[in-house]
Parts: sequence; C-alpha cells; structure tokens
Amino acid sequence: MNIPAHAPLHLLHTAAVGTLATHARQPEGFPYPSVLPFAPGLQHRPTILVSRLAEHTHNLHADPRAGFLAVDAPDGDVLSGQRVTLLGTFEAVDSSPEIVQRYLRYHPDAERYLVLGDFTFWVMRLERLRYIGGFGAMGWLGGAELDPLPPLAFDEENALIEHFTRHAGHVDGLELLGVDRYGADLKRDGARSRFVFDDAKLNTESLHGALEDCMQRYAN
Repeated sequence: MNIPAHAPLHLLHTAAVGTLATHARQPEGFPYPSVLPFAPGLQHRPTILVSRLAEHTHNLHADPRAGFLAVDAPDGDVLSGQRVTLLGTFEAVDSSPEIVQRYLRYHPDAERYLVLGDFTFWVMRLERLRYIGGFGAMGWLGGAELDPLPPLAFDEENALIEHFTRHAGHVDGLELLGVDRYGADLKRDGARSRFVFDDAKLNTESLHGALEDCMQRYAN
C-alpha cells in the first residue's frame, strides 16, 4: 500500500458528483449504479439528497449497504486520475438546519428539491475504502483511518466561514463552502477548488491562520 497522506480525504472534497451503487431489489442482488451530487460531511463522508421515489432510495431502505465512487480526472483521462471507492452503509438523517445549510453551500440549486418535500438526506457510514491515485499509489484503508482527528462542530465551521466572508471581500468572487482541519473548499466564479493546508490544524487559532494564508494567495 502506498497512499499519499490524506489524498482520499482531499479527493472527497474535490469531486462534486459520485456514483452510488446499491443492491437492486429486482432483479434481486444485482449492483444498481446511479450518478448523483454529494457534499462531504464534517467527517468527509458523502452526504446525498435523494427522492423518496428514486430506485436507489428504495434499494437503500431494503439494504443500506452500498458502494460510492468519486473521481477526479480534470483532463478526462480517468485511468491517470484519482479515484476512491467507499464501502459502507447509508443512514437517513433529519433535515436539520445545520445539514441543510451545509449541503446548500455546496449545491445551492438543491433548494428547489427541498421545497418539494419528498427529498431526504442520507449520510454514509464508512467501513473501508480503496484509493487509486496513479501507478504505485493505491491501497485499502479502514473507515476510521480516513481521519483520526475529531471533526469541527457545525458552529465552529460556521464561525470560520463568517470570519472568512468578512475578511475576503477584497477577493472578487471567492466563497468558502466548507472548512476542516486539512483544507478549505472554495468556489470562485462558479468553479470548485480545494485549498490544502500544509498540515492538520488542531485549534481555532491555527485554522484562522490557514484561512488568512488562503485569502492572501487568492488575492495575488
């Protein structure tokens, strides 16, 4: 196994769309893949918003075990790009204000689906993952190995985003979607990007410093 440090974690923050593979009910047991948007949760696991009428939602109710594939191949060469396959179970979660707010930062167009009332959030509980980042950079990790550090709380993240928004006004079109101990998810002029910190940030002071560095680099 030779996986670059935190590479699968950052990939889950870079990709906006993934492939969900559930167990088909009919014909029973066959893999049923579907493509859908997702947002990384505070522990980097995929959060999805799905219709109660969708086939994959019915499948998850019958058997919550699933696979989830995220890919980053900006030049179209999938075999040379990064990809990570997650194995685990999906759990339906309440549409709390915190879940809704964070998901809509990543996918603002999803607000129209929430208005319909038949869409629900599901979050993946990760068991194992396999990351492939190119020749010689691949291997398996246990779910707990993705990130051993305690995640930021919703309130901590929101406070950092508010601070960033107040101080990044001089950087045109720059928006902070989410932040964690390893990096910041950004949007500028409609394009998503990931700003990777030089190391893990264990407290609020170091997170503020990392975001200040982020703003300075984007201002240049």
